[in-house]
Amino acid sequence: MGKTLVLAEKPSVGRSLAKVLRANINKRSYLEGDKYIVTWALGHLVTLADPEAYGEQYKSWSMETLPMLPNRMKLNVIPKTSKQFSEVKKVMMRKDVDELVIATDAGREGELVARWIIEKAGFRKPIKRLWISSQTDKAIKEGFAKLKPGKEYDNLYMAAQCRAEADWYVGLNVTRALTCKYNAQLSAGRVQTPTLAMIVQREEEIKNFKPRDYYNIAAKANGYTMHWQNKNGSFNTFNEEEAKAVVSKVRGQKGKIVEVSQSDKKKYSPALYDLTELQRDANRFFGFSAKQTLSIMQRLYENYKFLTYPRTDSRYISQDIVPTLPDRLKAISVGKYSKFAGEVLKGRIKANKSFVDDSKVSDHHAIIPTEEKVSLSLLSSEEMKIYDLVVKRFLSIMLPSFEYIQTTIKAEVNGEIFTASGKVVKSKGWKAVYDKEEDFDDKSEGELKDQILPKVVKGEEVAFSVVNMSNQKTKPPARFTEAALLSAMENPQKYVQMDKVSSKTLGETGGLGTVATRADIIEKLYNTFYVEKNGKEMIPTSKGKQVVELVPQDLKSPLLTAKWEKDLESISKGRLSGKNFVDGMKSYASKLVDDVKSSKDKFKYDNITGKKCPQCGKYMLEVKGKNGKMLVCQDRECGYRENLSRFTNVRCPECHKKLELRGEGEGKIYVCTTCSFREKYSSFQKRFKENNNKLNKKEVSNYMKKMKKEAEAPMNNPFGDLAAMFKNNK
Repeated sequence: MGKTLVLAEKPSVGRSLAKVLRANINKRSYLEGDKYIVTWALGHLVTLADPEAYGEQYKSWSMETLPMLPNRMKLNVIPKTSKQFSEVKKVMMRKDVDELVIATDAGREGELVARWIIEKAGFRKPIKRLWISSQTDKAIKEGFAKLKPGKEYDNLYMAAQCRAEADWYVGLNVTRALTCKYNAQLSAGRVQTPTLAMIVQREEEIKNFKPRDYYNIAAKANGYTMHWQNKNGSFNTFNEEEAKAVVSKVRGQKGKIVEVSQSDKKKYSPALYDLTELQRDANRFFGFSAKQTLSIMQRLYENYKFLTYPRTDSRYISQDIVPTLPDRLKAISVGKYSKFAGEVLKGRIKANKSFVDDSKVSDHHAIIPTEEKVSLSLLSSEEMKIYDLVVKRFLSIMLPSFEYIQTTIKAEVNGEIFTASGKVVKSKGWKAVYDKEEDFDDKSEGELKDQILPKVVKGEEVAFSVVNMSNQKTKPPARFTEAALLSAMENPQKYVQMDKVSSKTLGETGGLGTVATRADIIEKLYNTFYVEKNGKEMIPTSKGKQVVELVPQDLKSPLLTAKWEKDLESISKGRLSGKNFVDGMKSYASKLVDDVKSSKDKFKYDNITGKKCPQCGKYMLEVKGKNGKMLVCQDRECGYRENLSRFTNVRCPECHKKLELRGEGEGKIYVCTTCSFREKYSSFQKRFKENNNKLNKKEVSNYMKKMKKEAEAPMNNPFGDLAAMFKNNK
């Protein structure tokens, strides 16, 4: 009897599968047992061939060779991981292998990873599909007990293939056209460009914003504060004379309480996390990038098996998960969570529509804990933060509502209305899980803040001890943070002006990109130097602003790419022909190239330096990446770059802002860009050494973790030798 070959996406997942399938003999590139052989990719091993594969004419970039529209796309093995591909192919070709189980990530891109390897290797035997949402032993066993025929996922593969080909035809053609036309390293893409356009548009709104003065009036009465409310119900006015007249009318006057209303209110927990909502909160609370959050989630899913599949766009679970909820609650019953998990387990879990709805679950349910018993000591502080968010949300959705009494007091003084608002908590319910009330402070701008109010009755006299008029200015729209940009990518119709029909279409299609691709798109904006980071804010560079001007108009529209995503979804469901979609993309790519060719626009560098590239002699550009400043050669084909400075986690002793590390060798120096502080790297090192003995073990451990993180960063690291020094002194 032959063996079943199992193809995982990563080695860590391969090992988890092999353990359950009892494939325990380690053959380096695969694991083997009596019935199963488990091997793995390293992410993608195969990709679409570069333009050069379609003819000598494409080796050099020129406008004459555009558009590039090969009839049939070729696949190439990625050189960096070619050795693993060879090993996987060898196992696929073994005579004792009867069938293959695709066990890559259960989603569109995971399907593509496996199918391209299968196609390039020429595997022709039967294929089955493992489709699971968590990597626990139990989930793997259940998944293998109900494997599906590979044919059921052919449409999903077709959608993934069409997405890749569309990005090739549109992205590579427009990128080459822009680069050749303007002699600059410019790129564009179907998701990247409309996303960048939103950031540039927001910057324009900020630049053109003209602040207006507005006024509000606050009055103190018997230990609480009341706010003036105009006849339209607003607490502000743009009319200074009106505000002054109100102050004159009420100062020194007595009035009466005209209304005291009390109402019982309930507030329910927010929905469970999908990936985008989790990335938003992680950026909001911890400053994590979307890419960082996805990477941490992937570890919690693959390596630790504590959380379910991350790349999901659903915030609900399906009915079949409900019977597993008690086991999941028992698994997280540790530390601060045990009290709340116990509370839920004591009663009957009410599986209501607020979190259980099969119609709102497509490929994967919301991110929730698995049944794997958790060991919190294994987690780094970053992993713990993400795990904490997911577990708290999971617990809160099953806990009772937050209940409170909302009190509103209205007073009339000389014909003017003043209002105060207060809240008395009856039962904290799910909010008891959270340490900070403000995490869910969702009051709209212009609403009153709650305060503790004394007991008052209607008709009671009121006299203001103090009446103040304050002058404020309207604020420009805020710059995008990654959290806000993720919201804009998910619902671009709220951020871009368009007609009602287009807005409705965008609302139905799920916006720009998918939960799986948004993090990569944001990273690309940084890596192409279209966007810079200032704290949490994303600011478009001159290059980013110019490229939005230079690309053809309709490529900037979020509507177009959202329609494409809708088409890809239809292809995955078998409702639309993949060939028709790709033919449309080829026609569109031709149109875009023609638009660029006929453009009269110009591109101008504003970051060119006086320093010449040591490799090709052209002047270099100064750019600001996510990790620091660097010089890059303006010649795309040269590609030379060198570091100028790096942002560090070391704090300025004077203003406590993060310091930059500049220079090389003996000349390395810490510089604060906020105040005038400067300190040589060597003197910092010496001071650090002197303080070393004064640190307790916990501080040393925490500092070492921070240093290790810095040392693993992709750029040259200022702390590498510091971390080594720490180890040597132990």
